[in-house]
Amino acid sequence: MTSTKNDKVAVVSMMRNDKFFVTKWIDYYSQQLGSHNLFIILDGHDQTLPIDNQDINVIRLPHRALSRSKGDRNRARLVSYFAKSLFFRYEVVIAHDIDEILVVDPKLNIGLMDYLLKPTRCSSKSGLGLDVGQHIELEAEIDITKPFLSQRSFAHVSARYTKPIVAHKPLRWGSGFHRVKGKNFHIDKNLFLFHFGMLDFKKSKDKIGDKSLHKAGWQGHLDRRLQLFELISKANAVDGDAFFAKARLRQSLFRPIYAINKPGMLNEKPIVKIPDRFRHTV
Repeated sequence: MTSTKNDKVAVVSMMRNDKFFVTKWIDYYSQQLGSHNLFIILDGHDQTLPIDNQDINVIRLPHRALSRSKGDRNRARLVSYFAKSLFFRYEVVIAHDIDEILVVDPKLNIGLMDYLLKPTRCSSKSGLGLDVGQHIELEAEIDITKPFLSQRSFAHVSARYTKPIVAHKPLRWGSGFHRVKGKNFHIDKNLFLFHFGMLDFKKSKDKIGDKSLHKAGWQGHLDRRLQLFELISKANAVDGDAFFAKARLRQSLFRPIYAINKPGMLNEKPIVKIPDRFRHTV
């Protein structure tokens, strides 16, 4: 859908050693916001984009070899400062990882830019986090040329991905964009953040075998993430529309004591069937 407003919403991500998700990221946000409002920070002068990038804003920075936790914090600080500068040109800034996509509910029949420019009192907005994975017994290997959600029907409703990634004013994101420092969060009833990091079992296994990631402290994290495939294959998936409102309420109410500005996890690890109206969004 073409927006009636231009150059008021920017989106930022940082990328290293990815040739898969960045293509989808660029295609999706170019359609929603216009390619000239996309900002990709390349982590290392050895990095390149897999597709033509004439209209995309590309920033190249020297790579720093950091552990997973230190790298997450460093990336959040860097993007926070960069996003602050973008508010001299934009009204709204979106910032998140390259394997995530923010979607406004298709039932509204409105583009992402027009939706985010609606008046609001919130300094940030979160989409409900949906961790999409492959049902290895029912779904085939992913085809990058087709919409992801036309090939994947199940997701874990996860507070880890209910991130305050939409900024309506300059903010300071915490590690991994999971919270805004010194601020509360607001889970928007019409926004969804789809996390595609474990979209495909084979690709996920290959990533776990990457020795460079092991050295940076990623092995434990990746091993835990593999559990998503088992969770999806064994669960009795519930209808997403019947659960989404309940999930937003519970994530808002039952927050961790150690970080009350982060949404609370749902103990039963709910798996939902993604409504069919999302099939051609991403």
